[in-house]
Amino acid sequence: MQRTLFSPEHEMFRATARRFMQTEVAPRLSEWEQHGTFDRAIFARAGAAGLLCPTVPEAYGGAQADILCSMIVLEEGAGHGNFGLAFSMHSDIVTSYLLRFANEEQKHSWLPRMVSGEAIAALAMTEPSGGSDVKAIRTVAVRDGDDYLISGSKTFITNATVCDLVIVVAKTDPAAGARGISLFLVDASLPGVTRGQPLRKVGLKAQDTGELFFDKVRVPASAILGQLNQGFGAMMEELPWERLQLAVSAVAACEAAYVQTVAYVQERRAFGQAVAEFQNTRFVLADLKTEITIGRVFVDHCMAACLRRELSSQTASMAKLWCSELQARVMDACVQFHGGYGFMADYPVARAWVDARAQRIYGGTNEIMRELISRTL
Repeated sequence: MQRTLFSPEHEMFRATARRFMQTEVAPRLSEWEQHGTFDRAIFARAGAAGLLCPTVPEAYGGAQADILCSMIVLEEGAGHGNFGLAFSMHSDIVTSYLLRFANEEQKHSWLPRMVSGEAIAALAMTEPSGGSDVKAIRTVAVRDGDDYLISGSKTFITNATVCDLVIVVAKTDPAAGARGISLFLVDASLPGVTRGQPLRKVGLKAQDTGELFFDKVRVPASAILGQLNQGFGAMMEELPWERLQLAVSAVAACEAAYVQTVAYVQERRAFGQAVAEFQNTRFVLADLKTEITIGRVFVDHCMAACLRRELSSQTASMAKLWCSELQARVMDACVQFHGGYGFMADYPVARAWVDARAQRIYGGTNEIMRELISRTL
């Protein structure tokens, strides 16, 4: 399908991203999966290749590109353990918060190091007692003179065990509910910050996911990101872009698995003919190609709206919902076409199948997406 979003410069950037994923990420995936996390040096390599934080202005060391470059990194990483998601937490989610809500001192302190990969960033939102319900968080930040003391625990945090900077979501006015939530920029090396071991996940094993614990971590009031007690509103503003990123990665992962499967069934023989020659194979692949194309058109449409700053929360929720459900269907069919080999962990399609399961959970479960969409009916 002819795509119209990208310029020749974008395609040059894509070539760089593709080469990086093939030469720097793919050969290390198996080793990282065994350890449950990646070597943080990969961020320095990505920074040197110009792949981190592409939207950061030149004043802070960035390339001042558009979010299509972020989309490209996600797409090119989709076929390699969906590793683009590890970069996107750092490059697009945390960076977006900083660009929109940080003051100049905060930006100059962190963004140049994030662009180079010297500092790795994470967002600490989810807690053991609840995931999608941000208003129910229990982490608190208590005022103590000119400082705040942050106490609480976070789980399922991307880049938790390797991060240098954490945006911590905490209640600064517990009695005010959503209107009492603030965001804090926390240096992960501060006393009182403790990291758990990488969590043992079913899929996405090469990506770092862990727990963070905060025991009266002292931070100055100047560490507040944005305005006091305005954190919930800031998070709601960022969620559409975050959820669209998941849709982007879902469709790209489908495309990668589909290409691998078509090649496999053309080579694999059964009953004297290629598996691709059976009518069932052709019909199922035709259905998959049609659905993947629909997903691609919808995601590109959403990206165009995002570039115009017109992407609504409801549309982003629909994209995340539909594309992650599509991913589940595509991966299951692709595994089936690979037969017994599709169940072998060393096969990319098996990895993609297992990795896809998380897409319907993180970023807000698909049940929450349906609830959000239904509110507009």
